[in-house]
Amino acid sequence: MFRRFRPYFRYLLENRGPLSAAIFYGLLFGVTSGLGLPALVKYVFPPIFDRQDPPLASSTIWLIAASVPVLFLLRAVTGYLNSYYVSLTGVRILEAVRLDYFRKLQWLPLSFLQRKASGDLISRGLADTAQLQFTLSLVANDGVKQPMQLLGALGFLLWQAFTTDGALLVLVCLAVVPLTVLPVHYVGKKIVKRALEVQSQLGDMSSQFVENLAAAREVRAFGLEQREIERFSQATRGLVVAQMKTVKYAQALTPAIEILSGAGIAASLVFAYDAGVKWDTFFAIITALYLCYEPIKKIGYLNTELNRGTASLDRLEHVLHEPVTITDPAQPKPVTRLRGNIAFTDVTFSYGEAPALSGVNAAIPAGTVCALVGPSGAGKSTFANLVPRFFEVGAGAVTIDGIDVRAMRLADLRNNIALVSQEPVLFNDTIYNNLALGKAAASRDEIMAAARSAHADEFISKLPQGHDTIVGERGALLSGGQKQRIAIARAFLRHAPILILDEATSALDSDSEAAVQDALRKLVVGKTVLIIAHRFSTIRDASMILVFDQGRIVAQGNHASLYAGNALYKSLYDRQQGAV
Repeated sequence: MFRRFRPYFRYLLENRGPLSAAIFYGLLFGVTSGLGLPALVKYVFPPIFDRQDPPLASSTIWLIAASVPVLFLLRAVTGYLNSYYVSLTGVRILEAVRLDYFRKLQWLPLSFLQRKASGDLISRGLADTAQLQFTLSLVANDGVKQPMQLLGALGFLLWQAFTTDGALLVLVCLAVVPLTVLPVHYVGKKIVKRALEVQSQLGDMSSQFVENLAAAREVRAFGLEQREIERFSQATRGLVVAQMKTVKYAQALTPAIEILSGAGIAASLVFAYDAGVKWDTFFAIITALYLCYEPIKKIGYLNTELNRGTASLDRLEHVLHEPVTITDPAQPKPVTRLRGNIAFTDVTFSYGEAPALSGVNAAIPAGTVCALVGPSGAGKSTFANLVPRFFEVGAGAVTIDGIDVRAMRLADLRNNIALVSQEPVLFNDTIYNNLALGKAAASRDEIMAAARSAHADEFISKLPQGHDTIVGERGALLSGGQKQRIAIARAFLRHAPILILDEATSALDSDSEAAVQDALRKLVVGKTVLIIAHRFSTIRDASMILVFDQGRIVAQGNHASLYAGNALYKSLYDRQQGAV
């Protein structure tokens, strides 16, 4: 079991200072508890009750009595300091584990993130990391303190076995100790399976929570409030059932050990009577025996938590061990500012079994405004996403200026590309900081100029806090047109030679669309532009149009030639014009 966690002990080593202090005070606590208390009962208390003649001096009695609070003070202080440093180690471990998990998510391909529910990924990053932190902290704490208390108490018992009458009593009592391993082993196997169920149910519940909050408008529009409450209630009920299955086994461990402990004490009482063992020896042995069973119970609890931690570790490793398939090449080609000549050569790509692109060839000269049109699912977005290497081609090559995108550093490649999405994402920060995302080293003057170019300053200046206005989660406090203009301002600020527009005006009202279109006309000048066109009104400025169907480019040209010579393009155009 411990071997399973060995790779993660590096988190403990990174915090070796507080960990060493925790172990040191844990050792002191174990020795003072397991050895100190029985020794107190055996060697310190008897002189008080033996009624020696002459009687003990008052000062001696007070000195003996004072040993009790001194021992308990030492036990309390070492226990407190052990717990403090274990907690300090634990919170630092939690910080490191979550940071590693979050760091891994930043580099995993988009295809992996699209396959996973965001709520489940959040649950793994919060609940499972917390469980792993608790497990590692428990190992560092009770994995040292409890065995030391057990060894101290066993050492005292062995000493008594060879120095006092009634050695058989001690051996009988010790014979019960190994039996307590049986329920620990049985319960441990059951808890692994139950803990996995709990974490899985927690992930499902988190996913429903996130999904509901993301669709708050739709829930209210379609009157789905009661339906969502029932779905969430069903998920929480499933979590409760899974949790109680775990509790059933975990809580059965302590009574099982206590029953065996009681049997051991009863057997020791009978043998003590038959052997004529003195009361002080018997009481000291019972104290030591109790101090043996107590750490055994806690070690059993430690085994339970190790099994829970194993379940969380399995879920975390599903992400932590996921290969990062899109990485920098071993020897990247030096790239500064690209011109923007894009070429696809026999490109094939698949999300699953069915290919999304198959044998695609295209050449887009620098400075071309190229529109990508076709039915939904034809491969337009996939084509555009392969340029910045959001996905990796399955076969063939995507090149820019004759350089395979896989031969460039990701940072160099993406610094040459600006993206304006159909639904731009803004962070819950100020407008100024959201604008600054376009270029990390931009000056305030550059940011202001970009806002003016995108016509964003028109609404920013009317806000009470201006550029310091918080936009809310995903820009919820701004209108669609305002968010689009901030996204366009970021693209202006980036000043990249390649621009990808994912139909940036498809969801806007006429006034907002006019302002955004005017900003886009200025933005595309001198750039290689890929427009993922959902509406044909947006492609009137395109100098090249690529027509996609079932993952292939079936035609290319300008509007006039395609309308006259391609049936698919003509039907798509006429259908949309008729709808208008």
